[in-house]
Amino acid sequence: MALADTERGVSNCSDLGSPFSEIIELNVGGQVYVTRHKTLIAVPDSLLWNMFTKKSPKELAKDSKGRYFLDRDGFLFRYILDYLRDLNLVLPDYFPEKSRLQREADFFQLRDLTKRLSPRVSKDNSISEEISQSDTEEGAQQCSSSGGMETLRAMSVSGATRSPSLDSRKSGYITIGYRGSYTIGRDIQTDAKFRRVARITVCGKTALAKEVFGDTLNESRDPDRPPERYTSRYYLKYNFLEQAFDKLTEVGFHMVACSSTGTCAYTSNDPNEDKIWTSYTEYVFCRDQ
Repeated sequence: MALADTERGVSNCSDLGSPFSEIIELNVGGQVYVTRHKTLIAVPDSLLWNMFTKKSPKELAKDSKGRYFLDRDGFLFRYILDYLRDLNLVLPDYFPEKSRLQREADFFQLRDLTKRLSPRVSKDNSISEEISQSDTEEGAQQCSSSGGMETLRAMSVSGATRSPSLDSRKSGYITIGYRGSYTIGRDIQTDAKFRRVARITVCGKTALAKEVFGDTLNESRDPDRPPERYTSRYYLKYNFLEQAFDKLTEVGFHMVACSSTGTCAYTSNDPNEDKIWTSYTEYVFCRDQ
């Protein structure tokens, strides 16, 4: 099969001098991408350019299905690929993972993209991600005319309104849910034997969930949910409720409600055996703007 793939790649190569096929399949951190060979080599001297021009298909790592494998963030690679298609970067209005995307751009040796993602530092050493070179030049020209300073102040205020740091402080609700079980022996005084919490779920607006939990949020069940939509399919990568509560508290959330349900069953038909209690609990957190 590998030999057939290689032969098919040579026959359908993107140019006469390349051993790679015109259509390339990639496995990036478990996420599968299909793109053109010319897209991957759009930026000379980048990592992908070196991989798919300087090396042969046999030299590159592949997964079990013959796709070229890259051990990187599969979710963020979509933005890397979008940039390579037309060398233009378009991100969602609220994108809390810009620093991680910058790290990915640096790994793939995309210098221009890394520069675009770098936070800009103003004269007072404050970081602003909204100030672009064109805005600065336009503001400088307006400064030379009467009332220019007032115009710049207005631009600064409007820029602050659009700042992601302020957007991240929007009000909203996040619900934390978990399901657990424990047993109680025949002697009611016997200590309950708690079992490990199976999973902590996160329900709420996608943008808020990503802001609060970041890398600890597992999005594998709902990876393409846009920031303005709601989801109840996310869950956390750890099993301690206190960690979730700490993260919510750090960004200004407070608990406003809690509810719990429970069921009881026996491990066998013998009523003398230990009872197993299963409970599901939800904690509702709110943040006011």
